[in-house]
Amino acid sequence: MQTARPAISVVIPLLDEAGNVDALHAEMKSVLDALGRSYELILVDDGSTDGTLERLLAIEARDHRVRVLRLRRNFGQTAAFSAGFDHARGDVVITADGDLQNDPADIPRLLAKLDEGFDMVCGWRQHRRDPLSRRLPSSVANRIISWATGVRLHDYGCSLKAIRSEVVRGLKLYGEMHRFIPAVASWMGVALAEIPVNHRPRTRGRSKYGVGRTLRVLLDLFTVKFLVAYGTRPAHLFGLVGFGSGAVGLLILAYLAYVKFWVGEAIGGRPLLLVGVGLVIGGLMLVMNGLLAELLVRVYHESQGKPTYVVKEIRVPEPERETVSKR
Repeated sequence: MQTARPAISVVIPLLDEAGNVDALHAEMKSVLDALGRSYELILVDDGSTDGTLERLLAIEARDHRVRVLRLRRNFGQTAAFSAGFDHARGDVVITADGDLQNDPADIPRLLAKLDEGFDMVCGWRQHRRDPLSRRLPSSVANRIISWATGVRLHDYGCSLKAIRSEVVRGLKLYGEMHRFIPAVASWMGVALAEIPVNHRPRTRGRSKYGVGRTLRVLLDLFTVKFLVAYGTRPAHLFGLVGFGSGAVGLLILAYLAYVKFWVGEAIGGRPLLLVGVGLVIGGLMLVMNGLLAELLVRVYHESQGKPTYVVKEIRVPEPERETVSKR
C-alpha cells in the first residue's frame, strides 16, 4: 500500500473498457516508471457492466501504485474525473481517456512543458484518428467555445492534460464540463499552454460519443460563459440587457407619444405600443432579477466562506524570512 504522497497522479475514467484495461495499465506503467518520479494511477470505474471492474481490481492487487475508485452507477465522464480529482494526492495531475486513443508516451512532453512555468498543459490532437462524423462537430464546437470563453485552444475535447494540483483543487465540475476545464480554470488566472499530441484509432470497445453529446456540450457552454464572465457579478449581465431592453422600449413609447400628441393619430390599436410596453416591463424584470441574483451570489460566498479571488503565492519579506530561519 502506497502511503507517501506521490509527485504525479494520473486520473483515468473508464466505462465498459474491459478490452483496453490491461494494455492501458501496461503502457502507463512503462511510461511512468521511466520518468523516475513517484506516481499513483487512479482508475475510476464509472458503472461498467462488461467486466472492467474485475480487471481493474486484478491490476490493483498486483500493483500498489494503482488505486481503483468504483462509482455506484454511471454518473458520466465529468463526475468520474471529479471523483478522481478529489482523491488525487500528487503535485501534478495527469488526465487521459481509457480507450487508448491518448498516447501515454506524450506524458513526459506534457510534464516538460509544465516545468517551463505553466499551470496547465493541454493536448491537441492535431491529426485525429476519428471518423468525419466526430471530427466535424468537434471542430465547430472548438471554434465556438474558444470564441465564447476567450480561451483560445485548438482542441477542447482532448482529455490528455497535465494540471498543477492547486488548480485541480479549485475546480468544481458539473454536467459535461470536464472539456471546459481550461475555460473554468481561466478564472483563476492560470498560465495555459497547448502542445500537439499523438492520437490513435480505437481498436477495442465502443465509443460513447454521439451527436446528442455535442448538443449537451453546447448547452453547458452557456453555463461556463456565465460562470466565467459573470459568476460573481450577475447584476452586470441582467442589468445590461435590462437597461438595453428598457431603453428601446422607452424610445418606442416616446415615438408613439409624439404620434399621439403632435400628429394627432390614434395609437391604441398599434402593435408597436404593446412591443414598447413589453420591452419596458421586461427590462425592469431583468434588472430586478439581476439584483436578486446578486443577493444570492453574495449570500453564497459569505455563508460558505467562498473567496472571490485566488492566491498564487504569498511573498515573505527578506527580514521576516531571516527571523523565521533563526528560530
